[in-house]
Amino acid sequence: MSYAAFEAEIARVNDVLCSVNLLTWDSRTMMPPGGLEARAKQIATLVGIARDMATSDTLQRSIEHAQVELEGVAPSDTRRLAVEQAKDAIAVLSRIPADLISAAAELKTVAQGSWTNARAANDFATFAPYLERTMEMQRQIAQAIGYGEHPYDAAISAYEPGMSWSRLKTVYDDLSKGLLPLLERAKQVRTRGDILERSYPVEKQRDFSSKMAARFGYDFNRGRLDDAVHPFEISFTSSDVRITGRFRENWLPAGLFAVWHEAGHGMYEQGVAHAFSRSVFATDFINLYAVGGASFGVHESQSRLWENRVGRSRRFWELHFKELQASFPDQLADVDADAFWRAVNATRPGFIRVEADELTYDFHIMLRSKIEAGLMAEDIRVSDLPAIWREEVKAYLGLDVPNDTLGVLQDVHWSSGLVGSFPTYTLGNIMSSQFFAAANRETEVSGGLETGDYEPLKNWLNCNVHQFGRSKSPSQLLMDATGSDLSVTAYLDDLTRKVQALES
Repeated sequence: MSYAAFEAEIARVNDVLCSVNLLTWDSRTMMPPGGLEARAKQIATLVGIARDMATSDTLQRSIEHAQVELEGVAPSDTRRLAVEQAKDAIAVLSRIPADLISAAAELKTVAQGSWTNARAANDFATFAPYLERTMEMQRQIAQAIGYGEHPYDAAISAYEPGMSWSRLKTVYDDLSKGLLPLLERAKQVRTRGDILERSYPVEKQRDFSSKMAARFGYDFNRGRLDDAVHPFEISFTSSDVRITGRFRENWLPAGLFAVWHEAGHGMYEQGVAHAFSRSVFATDFINLYAVGGASFGVHESQSRLWENRVGRSRRFWELHFKELQASFPDQLADVDADAFWRAVNATRPGFIRVEADELTYDFHIMLRSKIEAGLMAEDIRVSDLPAIWREEVKAYLGLDVPNDTLGVLQDVHWSSGLVGSFPTYTLGNIMSSQFFAAANRETEVSGGLETGDYEPLKNWLNCNVHQFGRSKSPSQLLMDATGSDLSVTAYLDDLTRKVQALES
């Protein structure tokens, strides 16, 4: 056996997980409703196979032989990093019982179907039993993995290594102190929100958003755009990275910004070094997921960067509003670029997280994190969630939730078993500004943004973030690219400048 044998074993695990991703993509986009039960079992079988392969004696022996072969090799050598990373991750995976992993995988697919139906019918009660089982399994997984102070630590760190509930609460506190005064100022700014609610044919929305995504650098030769109940991105190596959107005829921002958000995810996966395809650096062993992103938070930094730092910037709309206007000449005949920019940046507290403005978005994440921590600690019962959700939305956003579809049923994450992933959205927001500030220190990047040339920014991200896949930890990646660890300063600076511009 040799390092080559180790690579081959890892590649086989990644192949199976990419197949799981493909079945998952199909179940959310193309699969007829009647296929749900069979698909759940197919995914459970493949996830179980991937787990067995990853924890097998064959792979363990290949790791041991590779370690011997690489003795004396520098610790920074990618081969040695790959072996050590696989060894550590598989040790954690091995602590989770095989039957629990398969059961969770099967439940996820069935629960997603239940959630889709419950959301459409505004009927939380039909989804609640699936969520009860999901939370019980997540608590069992947390117990198997182990945690420090709180069971939520295990859930969070599965998606954001190095993060804990106590550290996250400190980040939230620092962020809230900066956001609240900005939010109060922004609420006083008047904008023409009505212009976004006119009738915008969906196909024209799709065409414009796709054109801009391609201009950003999303490669449609290695990707495609489809519709989904909840927008997402998923990949099957960097050669096939797919995104989805959700368009509403009478709310233009929802479709445009969702596509650019998912394109940001897609460009990350497309930018992972080709040599890392089917490798340790494109495999999440803890979550048994084929993905090249260093963490969910780093992934979100890329989607939020393109969605907000670029797509909601004043200069972007000064450059491209005429193109949008050409797509919708009747709807936007009485609107100019400045009015449109102000409209898409208006602060308007709402019920839907994925459509939230920048100043209220993180409060959506904070309330979900608080609820998840309570569920993991069994301080909150699933049956009480609709009422608790209404209370928290009132406290955080000052809104009265009219129904569960606009409340506790709006996100797909819990049905997918992604407990602990919500905090990564706020972490991604924070990191997006740090990466963006670092990129803009390069005159080629800042100059490109000024003229509508997005290739320099994409190239900077490819070189400093994307290409490394999972070969660097989130904190190391952030430090190497920006010169600092996680900090809310750059994010609050961006939001402060935007509020000042809106006030002018």
